[in-house]
Amino acid sequence: MGDTDDYYDGDGAMASFSGSPEVIYNWVDVTSEFFQSIQDLHLGELLHDGQLFGLFEAMSAIEMMDPKMDAGMLCNRGNPKPLNFQQAVEAGKLKIDDLEPSELIGIIDATMACIVSWLEGHSLAQTVFTNLYLHQPHLIVNKALKAYCIAVHKLLDCIRECINKAQVFEEEDFQPMGYGYRLGSNPQSGNTYDASLEVNKQKCIALLREQEEEYNKKARSTEDEGLSVWTAIAARIRFTRMYYQALLLITKKEAQSGADCVALLTGCTEMMKVIIKTAHMGTQPVENSDSPNPMGFEPMINQRLLPPTFPRYTRIKPRAEALQYFDEQIARLRHAWKITSCTNFHTALDFFMEFSRQRACILSRSALQLLYLSPSPATLASVAQSGNAVPGAPRPHHVFIEILRESVKNFVNPPAFMPKSSTVSTPQTRDIVENFLGRCVRPFAVLLQVCGHNRARQRDKFALLLDEMSVLQDEAETVDAVISSAMGTSVRSYFGTWILYHVLRIMIAYLLSGLELELYSVHEYHYIFWYLNEFLYGWLVSALGRAEALAGAGAGARRGEARRGGARKLKKRSRAHAHEGLMCQVLQNMCGGYHKALVAFKLQGKIRQPQSEFDNEAVRYKHRFGALSVMTPPQVQYHEFCELTQPLQYENPVILYLGGCKHFQQARSFLETIPAPDQEVTDLLKVAKTNFVVLKLLAGGHKRDSTTPPEFDFSVHRHFPIIKLV
Repeated sequence: MGDTDDYYDGDGAMASFSGSPEVIYNWVDVTSEFFQSIQDLHLGELLHDGQLFGLFEAMSAIEMMDPKMDAGMLCNRGNPKPLNFQQAVEAGKLKIDDLEPSELIGIIDATMACIVSWLEGHSLAQTVFTNLYLHQPHLIVNKALKAYCIAVHKLLDCIRECINKAQVFEEEDFQPMGYGYRLGSNPQSGNTYDASLEVNKQKCIALLREQEEEYNKKARSTEDEGLSVWTAIAARIRFTRMYYQALLLITKKEAQSGADCVALLTGCTEMMKVIIKTAHMGTQPVENSDSPNPMGFEPMINQRLLPPTFPRYTRIKPRAEALQYFDEQIARLRHAWKITSCTNFHTALDFFMEFSRQRACILSRSALQLLYLSPSPATLASVAQSGNAVPGAPRPHHVFIEILRESVKNFVNPPAFMPKSSTVSTPQTRDIVENFLGRCVRPFAVLLQVCGHNRARQRDKFALLLDEMSVLQDEAETVDAVISSAMGTSVRSYFGTWILYHVLRIMIAYLLSGLELELYSVHEYHYIFWYLNEFLYGWLVSALGRAEALAGAGAGARRGEARRGGARKLKKRSRAHAHEGLMCQVLQNMCGGYHKALVAFKLQGKIRQPQSEFDNEAVRYKHRFGALSVMTPPQVQYHEFCELTQPLQYENPVILYLGGCKHFQQARSFLETIPAPDQEVTDLLKVAKTNFVVLKLLAGGHKRDSTTPPEFDFSVHRHFPIIKLV
């Protein structure tokens, strides 16, 4: 732009900038024309021209040269133009050699904070690649920083591949776009790629190991007491190396034992303790600055790479929080590795659901998916040798079929899985069962994948999954009819019970997620807990009992199996069903206690109700339970709910409080019979005891005349709150 620059405004009038603050505008007042044009529109109507400018274009429009809307504009015009790597080096603002130890520590810690910000859903261009050193890592002279920057490229590529393979992320979780940066291979300058500079993973690990040993020697040569700066740098390089190696094992790029991965992650935890203790040794970010470090970071360097949409403001994670994030993530990855020891599908599903309740980060959730759904070469080889795989089909598909086959066998032990010499296991029944299991692969794989999504997205996906499961219920009835016909007996629901069990678990997870996500108002709690108590948990207890009976019948059908250990297997299976059935009865009683307490609160006017002109309970009920309309169990309609709960509306609140006490006392009694209680059981026991005391006080007349609504505290348990009287 020269001394005088001209541009044309929207009306065709020309304005000029000639170095003086005077600007000529040619404004046209369209207020009267606007109000005259909208007289033909009624309240709530919009004028829409679908050919030229619709609502989508209006929402996507950019106001040119507005710093808030135009991603190409600098957010602060007072700042100088951002310098790239070459310009910063030439200007003396970026050191590529002779770095002070504090500067090296500060750059590494700031980069780790940027990686955490990326993993929390911000773009790569606005987080990690604001680090100018990552733009030209091969031009860095300092060996430690050069090795670290090359490793960061490899690490980012490994993380992105892991998350992309698992496919359990949403737009709010992770942004996979690379903005033209080559993560696996480092370009020399800009987009120019030099193959001679390619660094494979073995060389990258070797570079890190070499610098790690170098700084360990420096640390041993110093006489300082405590942790030195050399120890701090060595710990950071060692952490990066082990973290990268562990992710390679998780993504199945390296064929090593699981013990190696656990050892690497344990080493990462030990190094993170040193990193946290020495975080103060590095250069710290300047106060009131967007840059995470005084040197090497330029927040605006990639501003023009962003898409032409409303720019998302990115605040880099504070270092202390970022290091704590890495420490917790390593612990979650180490816990996720335990899925490799889960041979039973039901056990694996429980593991997935419990892992999801911990609100794990996107990387650990993705790692869990890969560790279970991506079988190792040894597992694939064993399945291929077993003779169960169909030639020409993808081997992982048949690995999952074998997992589901074992799941059905352990749950109901159908006669169709008897040896081929059996009269029940005919070619026809075997083909029907194989086809059915093949159709089960996708819904059950999706079930595991849904458990890997964030908690808010799971609820929507559970509703969609129920539609697929209802189709399987129809097919399961056909399979059971064929098997029963081959046995010459009445129809026994082997596969139907197995499908029903999983359908009920999905329904329960769907309703409980609404409590966890705070989607329900307090005045809606009573029919949520009623549905769980009277319907879903009751069906689930019945399904477990039927499964135990069918498994016993299946085991008894095998002649001589008891002498070969079949009785021992049946006893073990019954114990597993008994424990799960006990927990279902606990949760059923908890829901029953809440339902009666809530009805009593409502009768005494202790729960605020919506105003009548804005209230329609039938619509709300249909909205809450609309997703549960599958074949079995049939959905309870609103008029049926009203008929079943009508007697309680005329009950004495004291009687209801006492009934709730009995439910919580029964849940407490069941929980106290569990020999080795885990954290879940301990939390439920605390909730049951507290609510029993609260309802006992209310039944005795405590705060009878108070209209202050009770509080429901979900801090102890995410689904079952403690009732508090304020």
